[in-house]
Amino acid sequence: MTRRRGHGIANGQLLCLSTFSGIGGLDIGLERSGFTLVGAVENDAAARRSLALNRPRLPFLEPHDINEVARDVRPDHLGFSPGELALLAAGPPCQPFSKAAQWARTGALGLNDHRTDCLRGLITLIERFLPHAVLMENVSGFVNGGSSALPFLQERLAEINRRSGTSYKLSHRVLDAAELGAPQRRRRAFVIVLRNGEAPAWPLVTHRARPVCAWDALQDVRPDKTPAPSGRFAGLLPSVPEGRNYQYFTERGEGPSLFGYRRRFWSFLLKLAKAEPAWTVPANPGPATGPFHWDSRPLAPEEILRLQTFPSCWKLEGSHREQVRQAGNATPPLLAEILGRSIATQLFGAEFRGGPTLSIARSARVPPPAPPQPVAAKYMALAGRHAPHPGTGCGPKPRLRRSA
Repeated sequence: MTRRRGHGIANGQLLCLSTFSGIGGLDIGLERSGFTLVGAVENDAAARRSLALNRPRLPFLEPHDINEVARDVRPDHLGFSPGELALLAAGPPCQPFSKAAQWARTGALGLNDHRTDCLRGLITLIERFLPHAVLMENVSGFVNGGSSALPFLQERLAEINRRSGTSYKLSHRVLDAAELGAPQRRRRAFVIVLRNGEAPAWPLVTHRARPVCAWDALQDVRPDKTPAPSGRFAGLLPSVPEGRNYQYFTERGEGPSLFGYRRRFWSFLLKLAKAEPAWTVPANPGPATGPFHWDSRPLAPEEILRLQTFPSCWKLEGSHREQVRQAGNATPPLLAEILGRSIATQLFGAEFRGGPTLSIARSARVPPPAPPQPVAAKYMALAGRHAPHPGTGCGPKPRLRRSA
């Protein structure tokens, strides 16, 4: 990467402060697009250990809670002045805005969820550092629906503009990672805020017609330990065809009728197809929650990282469950690299040669799917007529939203 303008560059570098860093998904991509990390804020101890393992020289801002950091840290503590920070990156907690939260005991509370208090610390850091740009990643509910964080963010940015004479303007889009070259259909909201009031130059879709597939990503991944399936329905996995889920075993599927059509969640017994992108990898899967490997087993943490476009050298600390959670919660680094390039080009005149460095090459040939095995006898006791889902608006309802 080369830079053509000096405006916004401190000490010859595009400085970036990482908040809600997780295991570094945003950070890796932003580094690959020319930004230099000056520090990281991450409250999860397991994620910090993973970051330290891969980036031993990365300085963590302490204490690790962003609201406590926001009370004390100043730009001069990090060696520069207000307004010199090129980018502030943030991946705040997604659970209060996720679809899964609608089924939790308290429902999807959005900004009424105590876990969103961290957004106030983020706003404080924006006003104190006055970065040229802010990049946020979250689930689509972060910018859509009644629990959206947008009104709060826009109101607070307007206050900063009034007090600081800036022109911060917020833009957002929901992007599908597969359409930008990742081997995973993962729809996530990205928010870009530019200090000069411009609208960001969002990247163009490049892989909609011919996406990178799961085989491309996983064909050469060799996990340290291959996880074994568990739970009541583990023995059904060999009978699920590639790319299918439990609906194969309904009256509308080709297998024996073991379940009611649309009576289960989509990822129930969901299996990868070699020739298609993976479905979204979850952070806290149950024993029957996919996507499962086409070898009829759960995905290993190394495989999840690869589907997320992490470099093959990236390692995780913690138990198997902690590693799966860390990998599933991460931002795909490839998307961060693509967005980082766009921001660096628009604001700082950066020039790039070649495509994104985190891209995964397509294979010349993808092996055909293996035929499913016959259903084990013990599951045939479930065979019979099963009522389908009663229709839109007639099924189970999310639990009532109540504040804590």
